[in-house]
Amino acid sequence: MQFGYTLMCEQTDPRSLVRDAVAAEAAGFDFAVMSDHAFPWLEEQGHSGYAWSVLGAVAQATEQIELMTYVTCPIKRYHPAIVAQKAATVALLSDGRFTLGLGAGENLNEHVTGGGWPPANTRHEMLVEAVEIIRSLLGGGYVNYRGTHFEVDSGRVWDLPDEAVRIGIAVSGKQSCALAGELADAMIAVEPDGDLGAAFDAAGGTGKPRIGQMPVSFDRDRDAAIERAHAQFRWFGGGWKVNAELPGPSAFAAATQFVTKADVAGSIPCGDDVGAIVDQAAEWAKAGFTHLALCQIGGDAQDPFNEWAAAELLPALRSASFA
Repeated sequence: MQFGYTLMCEQTDPRSLVRDAVAAEAAGFDFAVMSDHAFPWLEEQGHSGYAWSVLGAVAQATEQIELMTYVTCPIKRYHPAIVAQKAATVALLSDGRFTLGLGAGENLNEHVTGGGWPPANTRHEMLVEAVEIIRSLLGGGYVNYRGTHFEVDSGRVWDLPDEAVRIGIAVSGKQSCALAGELADAMIAVEPDGDLGAAFDAAGGTGKPRIGQMPVSFDRDRDAAIERAHAQFRWFGGGWKVNAELPGPSAFAAATQFVTKADVAGSIPCGDDVGAIVDQAAEWAKAGFTHLALCQIGGDAQDPFNEWAAAELLPALRSASFA
């Protein structure tokens, strides 16, 4: 298993994200994933810079850590032709270290362009067309496309990397697993559910990477770690089918008003117990995941986390039997 670091735009300002990426590479993380949001989940997080500008800066500030969007929605806020251009550019700037993570999106981020939030079936139809367009443009030459949801008129990406940009697709159920198995180079998920991998395999995903993400709240003071996790990450337990539909931070605040600190501490490793994180990572390995990105909660808690990860956490994870 490879272990990654999460550059979370919702909780950290853009300049600090670049510094954090450099620190994560120095700490020994194998890859870094970056969220692509227009809004934070909760107002307490307080940020949401433009991921693609940050990725360009990170690509120049780092040397070997792999980069990935986790994830970009190419069906509302961005037209897929623009996503193809951005992906090719970041792949070039990073010397091929970039993977384009795609998903059907959340209302939280995509409502800003208007037009209403489509139901899941429609979003999946749109995602299929978007992936077809992106792959065609990244393949080189002029592209014309007339679909149910998107059009491309003589589109072309002029600056392309030597190797094709890898595409991952986020999954949460049978329909998205079928799409990912057929269309993606990797599966992305935020829960260690082996059934997702089985459905991915059945649709053609056998042998392809599975990339997960696990929140943690490191602090030498466990109570402080729980407090921070509850303030900023209590939304995480809602599940993707719920989280995709809520329209803004106030909705997430209302939906999670009865989530307790004990609830959060029961699902997210809090404090400095390396064993708790290793045990939870083992669940991801058991479910067939090949890559696991850790997401340290709290924008101002990244430096101590990276130091701790280098000294204690990553060595323990790499020496675990599942690794």
